[in-house]
Amino acid sequence: MFGNILGKKKQISSEDTQNKELIAKISKMNLTEMRSYIKNNIDDFEVSEEGLIAILKKLTTEDEKTKKYYLKSDDMDSKKKKAFDLVILMAQSKRINFEVVELMQRFIETYNEIITQYDRDHKEIYASRFVDAINLALENINKKAILQNKMNLLGENKSSI
Repeated sequence: MFGNILGKKKQISSEDTQNKELIAKISKMNLTEMRSYIKNNIDDFEVSEEGLIAILKKLTTEDEKTKKYYLKSDDMDSKKKKAFDLVILMAQSKRINFEVVELMQRFIETYNEIITQYDRDHKEIYASRFVDAINLALENINKKAILQNKMNLLGENKSSI
């Protein structure tokens, strides 16, 4: 706080720098590269909450110049399927948090017509798979919270002994 007043520059942590690099890299990735990242197959970057958020923001944010989203109704079916599978894979990640789940819900809302059309044309069930994926993600978040509470209790008990 006083550093800002006195004109001292704040130290930039290496974690912040790595997050910026990750977000910049994700902005240039295609769906296959994003899948590799989520499966933790990219050596330079470990899967993180920030990475999951960056991917979902890329998929759900409207481009300011073209006023279009990442997926369009006239895209190839393989691209749609890859995007759908990517979001379902993200729901299984151990790095998931509530913001990621909210962005997954925004993905479903944004592409609801495309999902419905794809399910109808290919006799798939992505609409229900997304519901199951979000329920799984919420269950994993609850498990993480319960584990964190137990760890906090153990830490308090240990310090009082």
